[in-house]
Amino acid sequence: MDEYLRSNQKLWNDWTDIHAKSAFYDVEGFKAGKFRLTSIEKGELGDVRGKSLLHLQCHFGMDTLSWASLGAIVTGVDFSDKAIALARSLSEEIGIPATFVHSNVYDLPQNLSGRFDIVFTSYGVLGWLPDIGAWAKVVAHFLKPGGTFFVVDIHPIVWAFDEDNESELKLRYSYFPKPEPIKLDVKGSYADLDHEYRGVEYGWNHSLSEYINSLIGAGLQIESLNEYPFHAWKALPLMERGEDGWWRLTGQKGELPLMFSIKATKQA
Repeated sequence: MDEYLRSNQKLWNDWTDIHAKSAFYDVEGFKAGKFRLTSIEKGELGDVRGKSLLHLQCHFGMDTLSWASLGAIVTGVDFSDKAIALARSLSEEIGIPATFVHSNVYDLPQNLSGRFDIVFTSYGVLGWLPDIGAWAKVVAHFLKPGGTFFVVDIHPIVWAFDEDNESELKLRYSYFPKPEPIKLDVKGSYADLDHEYRGVEYGWNHSLSEYINSLIGAGLQIESLNEYPFHAWKALPLMERGEDGWWRLTGQKGELPLMFSIKATKQA
């Protein structure tokens, strides 16, 4: 397992340089005040002013700093040392205070102390984690009694489809979790598909019930589960972007959930 995580860490270190220059992330626009949070997470979490917020798998911290701009006291965590270095640089450059910690999720209790009003994670994060039960325990560990956990991510059913098939939706992977990871050869990055970079990624599919039951098993109370027929990026070839900025399936007679959110609390 360590071998897979080390390989993914190298991939994300390499991607950090690519992403920092990409139009997808638009770092210069961010520096000029264009923050990245969507109506979903802002609506679900509401007013964060004065609240402590822990952002797991924060990449180079643009969403973390966006929460800070809304008044949260933020800490971002990522296993990519290059991403954390860039996050700290951005924080200093734009003058928004934040704490950034270099750690993978599972080792975080050994690398960070304290409890938080909010634990947050979003968009393309959960498929990189081999053990969702251990992840949920880390979430619960860092929540204050009465604190809120919120995740919004790609719906796990999407990961079961063939991401290379441009003519039809076709199942390629198991929807249900398997112990061995899915190995994919990487060309470029999701943020820059035309980049010449080549690498390898390892990912794990997880079912929606696994997320829910792991959070319950860690002692959290589920407040809401929402599913959405759109997503934040083009996850499958048969998707088009609407005027509202969300991506939806095209050419289908019905709809599938493409994204989900879970809100949970730690009982006081």
